[in-house]
Amino acid sequence: MTKRDAYTHEELLAAHEELLDGDSKRRLRTDGGTAEEPPVVVKIGGARAVDPAGAVGDVAHLVANGRKVVVVHGGSTAVDETLEELGEEPTYVETPAGITGRFTDERAMEVFSMVMPGRLNTDLTATLRGAGVDAVGLSGVDGGLLTGPRKSAVRVVEDGKKKIKRGDHSGKITDVNVDLLETLLDGGYTPVVTVPMLADDGVPVNADADRAAAAVAGALGATLVVLTDVAGVYADPEDPETLVESVSTPDELDALKGAAEGFMTKKVMAATEALSGGAPEVIVADANVRDPIVAALNGGGTRVSRSALADETEAAR
Repeated sequence: MTKRDAYTHEELLAAHEELLDGDSKRRLRTDGGTAEEPPVVVKIGGARAVDPAGAVGDVAHLVANGRKVVVVHGGSTAVDETLEELGEEPTYVETPAGITGRFTDERAMEVFSMVMPGRLNTDLTATLRGAGVDAVGLSGVDGGLLTGPRKSAVRVVEDGKKKIKRGDHSGKITDVNVDLLETLLDGGYTPVVTVPMLADDGVPVNADADRAAAAVAGALGATLVVLTDVAGVYADPEDPETLVESVSTPDELDALKGAAEGFMTKKVMAATEALSGGAPEVIVADANVRDPIVAALNGGGTRVSRSALADETEAAR
């Protein structure tokens, strides 16, 4: 796939002129009525290699067509860069399951709160509004949007030994304020969501942005599009020609989990959580191609359907 070239002002205007009329966004039902397409939750990655420009244009197009969209963004690279500018070293740990994640101590949490809901969320919300989207920036703390238990200690592997590392400021999202999101969506607004979440002790804590997007998509019954800096999940992580295009059975999902390495491990985990929560489909796709969200919705990337869950397969029998 070729990387997205920059849009000209004339191209953006032409694209808006070619938007489908309002009736075309609806699907016919067998009873003769119509059914709106499910909302779309778009997760924009925080890696330096992820260019959000194409996603911003696509969100504007989808919203102008009447599609309800929630944007969830990360920002791990910006957090790490800010920590380093302040003379701090970002800390990452490996879990016994082999997953690498951030350890958020008190100082890192201060920086996290400053960068994610402060600078990054404000900047992305302003950019979307500049593109004609009535965007509203929210952290997981606002309105109790993302809540759940706090994890003050985590199990890690250091020097080949399992240990308990204390002082972590992170949590697990178990509840989403769907009423808040649906009120905004029904009012024509596009929520732009980021962590921190609000822990059950009333303290803002860190949470993984991919899994936050999964929680939101599951709660809304929305299609989840996870935009990253590669074309999707590769059967061979070193070979882009081995893109896994479709995952629809439990065996295929097991193979996908086995193929995922590094940062992709959490994205596959998030895909599973979104489907378990109620999302009909999850797509992992390239943020840097032209029209990345539309391309993903039209068949690009790695598509994981709910039938890939073992319990869904059993229920269909």
